[in-house]
Amino acid sequence: MIIANIERLNNQKLVLTETNKNSHEDYLNMAEIDYDFKTDNRLGIPVTILTGFLGSGKTTLLNNILTNQKGLKTAVLVNEFGEIGIDNDLIVKTGKDIIELTNGCICCTINGELLDAINKILNSNQNIEYLIVETTGLADPLPVAITINSVRDSLRLDSIITLIDAENFDEDILHSQVARSQIIYGDILLVNKCDLVSKEKLSYIDSKLSEIKPNPRILRSIKGDVAMPLLLSVGLFQSDLIAKKRSDHDHDHDHDHDHDHDHDHEKLSIEGFTSFSFQSNHPFSLRKFQNFLDNQMPSCVYRAKGILWFDESEITHIFHLAGKRFTMDDSDRNRKKINKIVLIGKNIDVAILRKQLQECIVEVTNKNQN
Repeated sequence: MIIANIERLNNQKLVLTETNKNSHEDYLNMAEIDYDFKTDNRLGIPVTILTGFLGSGKTTLLNNILTNQKGLKTAVLVNEFGEIGIDNDLIVKTGKDIIELTNGCICCTINGELLDAINKILNSNQNIEYLIVETTGLADPLPVAITINSVRDSLRLDSIITLIDAENFDEDILHSQVARSQIIYGDILLVNKCDLVSKEKLSYIDSKLSEIKPNPRILRSIKGDVAMPLLLSVGLFQSDLIAKKRSDHDHDHDHDHDHDHDHDHEKLSIEGFTSFSFQSNHPFSLRKFQNFLDNQMPSCVYRAKGILWFDESEITHIFHLAGKRFTMDDSDRNRKKINKIVLIGKNIDVAILRKQLQECIVEVTNKNQN
């Protein structure tokens, strides 16, 4: 596991040195619990929705769930913001099918596709016992919850888990209607990355969350590490709240609610956020990519994720950036050698970013070829 944290202004270096993943005590100080998640599905297959703003750690939490749940046949639905589908590459492989929904504004496009994906799962004869839906970081979870609740003969919405990025939590986040909706409809608010902030910052986050959502259920975590009984089959979903809000939300927004519904994938904009995707079958130069991170990537890029391949390394690396911090992970050594990255931010100059990343590419040598 390679962990490389960077504050761009501090000009820390990107080092490809293999280290062991640092272990840490459970933030909740809970003992290991051998928990049987087998549930009575006569009321419908339980569904958990994972939501949370950009870079909050949804995929990391999903990885932890898929790795640690025992004997539960789980299906996963993933929604992507950005034209290159990446999350299916980032999610740990457990032998389960991952159905990736295509790009689109969640309040308008995903509902039909979600129903199609759900029907595919229900008709697959796979005896699915649990369903997890991971939304994009720019998604209002309400339309997803309404869709799942409409299939209550087959599905039972167990809870909505909203991840909060403790390190990047600020007033700008609070001004985002999408982020506020994620908090309001979250049955569990999971404050993640708690090791990166002070106790005072955590108290500030708790107080702000309580202003938006009275009496919230707040958990804290480091790298999405939470005991599974606190997350799965908890039965916290408030169907009466969703029923009350449904009529208010049913396209009373008339496509004028801060969502720019431009469905040209690279120009898709939600609350001013747009995405840019870059892909190459050639490796990056480590030195040039370091220079891109230190001196070229604009501060308006809020989130980035992807698979990186460097000329100086024999393996590929999972890359995550949220705010000013990034991590790289080389734990899966069997990935295809490719560069595939999505950047999300505001006022992104696509032409300049494409040129800068293209300049990081080096010619393929024999040692790089598969």
